Amino acid sequence: MAIGLRSRASWFLCLVCIIAIGILSRVVHTGFVIFDKYLGDALYAAMVYAILRLILWGSVVAVPAMLIMIGIELFQLTMIPAHMLASEHMIVRICARLIGSEFSFLDLLAYGTGIACIYLADLSHTGRGTNEQGHNMPDKASRGT
Repeated sequence: MAIGLRSRASWFLCLVCIIAIGILSRVVHTGFVIFDKYLGDALYAAMVYAILRLILWGSVVAVPAMLIMIGIELFQLTMIPAHMLASEHMIVRICARLIGSEFSFLDLLAYGTGIACIYLADLSHTGRGTNEQGHNMPDKASRGT
């Protein structure tokens, strides 16, 4: 049985679960790079999607979520997050860890995978889709079917 992602409460619960699984993915090491590194990256991007979904209720947020993730990854090229790791302030070092300090195309791939997965889950639970012309179709409830 699938949990519907139609309400803000369900999205908040989804967000909490994503964060919990993301923390677990960083704490529990399996020896497989895909699980130990890239699962967390995909969940990080899914978390951004879920946060945007809570803020921009009813909007498609896959593109803005990916743009945010690309922006974060490109920001790493400035080396500012790497320098933040050397700060004497713990909060600055924590922020640097959250942002990441090394650019990687594989991170971008993991972000795209995470956003695509949660976007597809979002589409399947809301009943929204596109018609042949690529226009958004209303959900089933508003069509009266």
